[in-house]
Amino acid sequence: MNKPFKRQSLLQRRFLLLLLDKFGHRESKLKDADVFYTLNFTSPCTVPQAVLSSCVPRLPSCTGANGSILCLVSVFKEKPPYPPSRAQALIQSRPAEEYSYVQSILRLLRNANFVLLMVTYGLNTGCFYSLSTLLNRMVIHHYPKEEVNAGRIGLTIVLSGMAGALISGLWLDRTKTYKQTTLVVYVMSLLGMVVYTFTLNLGHLWVVFVTAGVLGFFMTGYLPLGFEFAAELTYPESEGTSSGLLNVSAQIFGIAFTISQGQIIDHFGTKAGNLFLCSFLLLGSIMTAFIKADLRRQQANVENEHTKAMPEACTAPIVLEESKL
Repeated sequence: MNKPFKRQSLLQRRFLLLLLDKFGHRESKLKDADVFYTLNFTSPCTVPQAVLSSCVPRLPSCTGANGSILCLVSVFKEKPPYPPSRAQALIQSRPAEEYSYVQSILRLLRNANFVLLMVTYGLNTGCFYSLSTLLNRMVIHHYPKEEVNAGRIGLTIVLSGMAGALISGLWLDRTKTYKQTTLVVYVMSLLGMVVYTFTLNLGHLWVVFVTAGVLGFFMTGYLPLGFEFAAELTYPESEGTSSGLLNVSAQIFGIAFTISQGQIIDHFGTKAGNLFLCSFLLLGSIMTAFIKADLRRQQANVENEHTKAMPEACTAPIVLEESKL
């Protein structure tokens, strides 16, 4: 991978972690949709590979970084005026010397449910990264001279993924069914990957558009679910810490899957490479079923509402019946 693109990906993740500390849990369903991340790929997806190969080396790679630094300095404040979430409020209420980032990570790694989620998130997102990276290569293998349509298929994945991320976030905000929704979306990602695998070589490009769009809808829709489920399982730890660990897992699996699938495609073909990803999505679906829905943040909210209701009940006047006077 090109070094400028590596730095760009790192900047995108830093923006995401910054947003996690700036907004509360109600807004997080939308920001975790990774809209900034998916929008980044909209323009390259519509440009043919030949044009990219000739133009990208001449682009000044520092332009995006300079713009990002300027935006950070001029727009973002050090922290919001009020804590955006209960977890952030607890962290800010402690003396600075009492909070340890390393200890927070160790506590998260001792949380069995979070570790399971971290692995399953890495498997799903790693498969998505590998598929996105090798998409152009796989499409052109079966449909020669269709570089432009290969880019359009990538754009279809991006746009459907943005819709999936927003819809899944809104659904989660309304229903609070974290484990059920995560498991259903994971299984649908697996089914979408299987259908894509066995329809890629049928010779009908419109079928690839449809199956890739469905696949992008569910695989990108899984991203906000993973972040929100992690925040529930790890409360009162910082959402930025748990999301950072999820991103580390995704990057590790993404690199491993991209290299491995590329080698499998070279030696055994595209179907074998996609079946390789299907096997790990199946493993992730099984592991997701074993995650316990320990919704600590929701429980804390319920207890807080109950605590607020108790003083009101105690201060209400007690009216005795006349016979008891």
